[in-house]
Amino acid sequence: MELLDRVRAICLALPEVTERLSHGSPTWFVRGKTTFVTLHVTGHHESRFPHLWCAAPAGAQQELVAEDPERFFRPPYVGGRGWLGVRLDGRVDWSEITELCTDAYRVVAPRRLAALLDDDVVDGRDRR
Repeated sequence: MELLDRVRAICLALPEVTERLSHGSPTWFVRGKTTFVTLHVTGHHESRFPHLWCAAPAGAQQELVAEDPERFFRPPYVGGRGWLGVRLDGRVDWSEITELCTDAYRVVAPRRLAALLDDDVVDGRDRR
C-alpha cells in the first residue's frame, strides 16, 4: 500500500483532484471527470509489475521510452493518445514520479487550474 499512499498524496495535492476506482484501479481525476493518472498496483494485462499510466505532454512518451525502455513503456488502450507507462518495481525516484504526475495534470486540466501550479499565481490570481 506504500505505492498507493505515495501516489495518492502526490495526486491529491493538486487542485480539484478526486480519486475513485476505474476498471478496478485507483485513478485520479481533475474535477471528477478527466483522468490523468491510474495506478496498477499488481500489474495490468501483460504488465505484471506495479506501474502508473499517466497523461504526458506531446512527444514525452516517445522520448522517455527511447531513453529508458526498462522503466517507461507505451501502455495499452491509452498509449496511442500519448500516455506514458512508468514501472514502479525496483527503486522509485519519487521526485520524478511527482514531476510526471504534475505534468499529467497540466496536460488535462483546464488552463485556469493548471495556472495555479505556477509560482506567479497566488490565491488564484495572476501576480505577473
